[in-house]
Order: sequence, then structure tokens, then C-alpha cells
Amino acid sequence: MESFSDYFPVWDKLSDAQRSALMSSVVLRHYEKGSTIHSGSDDCIGLLVVKSGQIRVYTLSDEGKELTLYRLLPHDMCLFSASCVMPSIQFDVMVSAELDSSVYVVPAKGYKTLMEQSAAVANYTNELMASHFSEVMWLMDQILNKRMDSRLAAFLLEESRLNSDTVLKITHERIAGHLGSIREVITRMLRYFQEEGLVRLGRGSIRLTDIKRLEKLARDSLK
Repeated sequence: MESFSDYFPVWDKLSDAQRSALMSSVVLRHYEKGSTIHSGSDDCIGLLVVKSGQIRVYTLSDEGKELTLYRLLPHDMCLFSASCVMPSIQFDVMVSAELDSSVYVVPAKGYKTLMEQSAAVANYTNELMASHFSEVMWLMDQILNKRMDSRLAAFLLEESRLNSDTVLKITHERIAGHLGSIREVITRMLRYFQEEGLVRLGRGSIRLTDIKRLEKLARDSLK
């Protein structure tokens, strides 16, 4: 049976004492689909390691507009939920469960101590943070320099891949939240896609009908 040690990449580089301290602090929590896991800098929950399910990391503007930064799948980690570990980084995010999920939580205080004791953990943490910031910078480039039709096509293809299905059960409002847009813009774009034969719209669903053309449209926005 898998345990936290199977999900922590630098486990083998820790001393026995460090492993014991880490295992005594780690908590496995279960979150239902749609529930909030972390809600900004005032909620420094700690390092999150996904055991199962799917997690969404996003920002929320003062006006309530959402923008998905990235998703976390099994074995992925989130450090922005432990921002208090690195006080020089001020970056508020929200974290929620997109599916029923099980998540290992390493309390921020314990993880900070581990970083101070272990060069391997400190180096891995820096690499992880750099990776997250790279994803955010890629997203900023998309918002500033790429067309919405390309971003929307890329999002639909990503959803199809994540769900292993060409029929997506998702609302226009939810898509807008992922892309940092508004429902009316997404609806107009999807209707255009339908007119072009790229998708077929249903009540609460979107069927992808021309994957190759969607891929061509999305080529500048696919990772």
C-alpha cells in the first residue's frame, strides 16, 4: 500500500530522524468535489501533495473574477498554500477540489524546519516554486498575447484529455472562471465554434466534434 514516502521525491535523501518527524506531522485529508482546501495568504495550510483526485489552484479578483493558474493531479505538489514558509513571496491563491480528492498536508511550520535542516528539501522546494512560477508566467503570456479562441480551444482539449472523453460536462460559467473571462464571452465563442463544426453544444455539456481543427486552432496555447 502506498504511503506519503511514495509521493515525496526527496524522501530517500532524508535522515531517519527527519523521516520520523515528517511522518508524525503529515495528515491525509479527504475533500469532496467543490470544497475549498486553501483560501489565500491568511490560511497558510502547508505543503499539499495530491494522493488522488484533481485539485485546482486559482486566483480571485476583488470583483470575484476567477482565473485558473494550474491543476494538480496525483503526485503533484502545491507550495503556494504554504506561502508563509517563504515570507518574501506574497502570492495569494485559492485551492479547491475539482474531484473528490485525498491530499497529504505537511504543516507549514514543520516543512519550514525540514527545509532549514535538509539541503535536498530546500533545493527541491526552490525547484518546485520555480516550476509553479513558470506556469504562472506562461499563463500571463497567454492572457496578454494569445487570442481567446486559441485559449478556449486549448482548454477544451485539456478537459477532454483529463476526463478521457470528448463530451465535457461543464458550464460556460465554469469555463469562464478557468480562463479569467466572463460567461457571455465564452458563450459567444462556443456558439461560433458550433457554427464552424468544432463542437456541439447541449444542456450543460459540450461535445468536441473536430479534434484536429481544434488542435490546429489551439496550437499557440497548448503546453
